[in-house]
Amino acid sequence: MICSTGRTIVTPGGTITPISPPIKNPSHFSHFTSILAPKSYPLLIFTRISLLHLKTQLILTRKPPPLSSLMAMDRSAASSSLMLTSGASGRINALFSVQALKSFLILINAVVLFLLLPFRGRRRTVPISSSTEKPKDFEKLQDCGSQRKMVRVPATIVPWKSSSSSGSGGVVVDQEVATRRALAIRRVLQDDDPNSLRESSLFVTARGDTLFTQLWTPVSVRIRGLVVLMHGLNEHSGRYNDFAKQLNAHGFKVYGMDWIGHGGSDGLHAYVPALDYAVSDLKNFLDKVLGENPGLPCFCFGHSTGAAIVLKAVLDPKVEARVAGVVLTSPAVGVQPSHPIFVVLAPIFSVLLPRLQLSAANKKGTVVSRDPEALIAKYSDPLVYTGSIRVRTGYEILRITTYLQQNLTKMRVPFLVLHGTADTVTDPEASKKLYDEASSTDKTIKLCEGLLHDLIFEPEGQEIVNDIIEWLGCRL
Repeated sequence: MICSTGRTIVTPGGTITPISPPIKNPSHFSHFTSILAPKSYPLLIFTRISLLHLKTQLILTRKPPPLSSLMAMDRSAASSSLMLTSGASGRINALFSVQALKSFLILINAVVLFLLLPFRGRRRTVPISSSTEKPKDFEKLQDCGSQRKMVRVPATIVPWKSSSSSGSGGVVVDQEVATRRALAIRRVLQDDDPNSLRESSLFVTARGDTLFTQLWTPVSVRIRGLVVLMHGLNEHSGRYNDFAKQLNAHGFKVYGMDWIGHGGSDGLHAYVPALDYAVSDLKNFLDKVLGENPGLPCFCFGHSTGAAIVLKAVLDPKVEARVAGVVLTSPAVGVQPSHPIFVVLAPIFSVLLPRLQLSAANKKGTVVSRDPEALIAKYSDPLVYTGSIRVRTGYEILRITTYLQQNLTKMRVPFLVLHGTADTVTDPEASKKLYDEASSTDKTIKLCEGLLHDLIFEPEGQEIVNDIIEWLGCRL
């Protein structure tokens, strides 16, 4: 038998063997009997029976049996091989215990959370009142004789006040977005071209993001068709102001949308969490445009990544049925990263560090136009992003180009594609592949010898614009 308080084991012969350390929990007794000497089988059986009796007595009385009743047993079994020790086995068991496993999992979890921590500081925000009342300067209508000039400013124009002054129910707008949006609106207000009416408005997506949109309407020319314009990566719809006004002169009403993370729209500048967002936003924007202009043919124009967004949207049969044709300049159907390793690393880092600006991913010495004035105008524009490409944005471009190349045969909408043969941003060979594989019966391609990426802003840009207007006019 084993006495927990006396720290002894009494063998059948009456021998009392001290135990160190003391046994504090009767439930541990079975552990000690399991390591008895293999030759002492009678002693083992007797000890197990005694343990069972002792455990029962401890449970019922909560007191150990008197020590005097244990002293009468024979000492002859003292020579029996009996050893009780935790030894190395106890340390190994402790190493692989449940507690150690939990500690290890907590450590792993902490490391993963650290890697997923967004490396982005907290930015200041300003609130926008959710009240339905419009500011006093929401709409300014000026009736000038027979010509009515209207400049419309969105109701949610950003009020410049601190976040501490916001009440409950306020809508929070990022300070960076507020600055960009205010500049985009200001440019619309300052445009006083007598031949085109320029307006701006905000378009709220199904996700709750607010996108900046603008509209160019011909003043004295009959409207014959619609053009929805999608700008390229890092720029905004306002860069196509002159192009839109030339379309106005030929009877086209032009809508422009700054997609997520660009121009006056919501989102970190040039950060695109998913280009499918832009595709979905374009589809919803087309619904709005067509609803406002029933009976007019609608065309889409897209440049570079904007062209890729247009292409993926018109692959949807519902959109295909509502669009009369698309014009694509330097479409991002095929792109070549600065190094092949980025194709392998992009899926990983787009999850771990999506907003990271990766300068190594930019191609060195890449020029988008041969016109110095066009380059200065582009890169001095605060609404144009001039930093290194963000990891997630780059990965999304790789994803959409891969998708398009696998689905070119589904393209059935009439299209015109123009690409410069000297373009080092997007691949002109991919545009040739689009033309060859597309199922469209009405398709045209023009490869412009020696021209770079921004075709409309090249020295030969006016020729490009004339080709586009001629192609659109033939399909009204």
